[in-house]
Amino acid sequence: MSSELNRLKRVHNPKYQASGLKSYVYLLNKFNITPTKPGPYFVGPQAQQKGKLGLGRLFGGKAKTQQVLQKKTGKDAKSTTVPAEDQQNDSLYLTPVHIGTPPQTFWLDFDTGSGDLWVWSTKLPKSVKPAGHHLFDPAKSSTFKESKGSSWKITYGDQSSASGTVGTDNVCIGGLTVENQAIELASSLSTSFQTGVGDGLLGLSFGNINTVQPKQVKTPVENMILQQDIPKNMELFTAYLGSYKDKNDPDHGASFYTFGFLDQKALGGQTPHYTPIDNSQGFWQFNSTTASIGDRKIDRTANTAIADTGTTLALVEDALCDAIYQAIPGAKYDETNQGYVFPNQTPVEKLPVVSFDVGGKEFAVQKEDLAFADAGNGMVYGGIQSRGSLSFDILGDTWLKGIYAIFDQGNTRFGCVVRKDDTQNPYV
Repeated sequence: MSSELNRLKRVHNPKYQASGLKSYVYLLNKFNITPTKPGPYFVGPQAQQKGKLGLGRLFGGKAKTQQVLQKKTGKDAKSTTVPAEDQQNDSLYLTPVHIGTPPQTFWLDFDTGSGDLWVWSTKLPKSVKPAGHHLFDPAKSSTFKESKGSSWKITYGDQSSASGTVGTDNVCIGGLTVENQAIELASSLSTSFQTGVGDGLLGLSFGNINTVQPKQVKTPVENMILQQDIPKNMELFTAYLGSYKDKNDPDHGASFYTFGFLDQKALGGQTPHYTPIDNSQGFWQFNSTTASIGDRKIDRTANTAIADTGTTLALVEDALCDAIYQAIPGAKYDETNQGYVFPNQTPVEKLPVVSFDVGGKEFAVQKEDLAFADAGNGMVYGGIQSRGSLSFDILGDTWLKGIYAIFDQGNTRFGCVVRKDDTQNPYV
């Protein structure tokens, strides 16, 4: 246990290559979304064989039909499984975490939409090439304890998965040491999970969506609270998500997390706006019943949204997407990219202010984040896209970069203040 509370720097991944469509496909997979806008990706039935393994493939048994994400290819629009290279499995930002005694360092994706803490490990087969990844070796940690009989498995919409065994160890996060924290050690990774630079994921959702069986385990923040690693009146963490686009700004695009305290400089003298959250699905979910596009206010009765640091884009309902891009000169829906695009050289003053409600108060997307990635032919892929069949919005980095976000676990509420950025750099 440690009482040292520090900013935990979130580092831009220099090897990350932004791709709007790949990021969108990743989200279709992660949240099991059925697309409602036309494009190459769709959800449809696919037979999967259940039987014995022989000669590298299954035989015998029965074929089970499942609804999975697929891709249309060729002129005859035949469908295939989604290749690993078609989705963005890398992370734009990574954060250092130390595990074990002596500490082993890992660069993890901090994700408020997930409840697992998993890492690459020495339990992976030799056929999985580390390729620069750091592998946790439990044999080299004097404080590691195996959790016999426990296992974990994350499965996405295309049936790609990561799975393995479970143990406990000391985990150091931003100056705090969480003792006996459950660590999920990867012993199997689908190809799509192998392609990113990061060494795993640290879930910051609520523990009811953790995948460990037969009994779920507590998340690092839940353990921080139980072990009193953070003050009773500050059972929270915060996210200040800067942008690499702002490297020449006064804050140099700083990006960090805090655990157990509010960063006064990030607050900038503002009083946070808070709203209760519904964590029944494990997410940081709140009422978001209006949106604004410039001076136009749109009623969205009964709508909700989640704040998700593991999502690069913002996903909202189709009608709102259409209205947003109708307000941008030259914007259009591009079926090839299965998303909205607009001209790369659109002047800042021509871009609308787009705001989303957080329990009664709206917070805007910074204009620079309306543009996410190059889409070719002088166009950029928009940072706001269709949520498809999903019943709630996902407000990821596109929106989170415009606020200082407060995830108040102790009081079951979400808070924020405006992140002030006087210079907008919308071009990609």
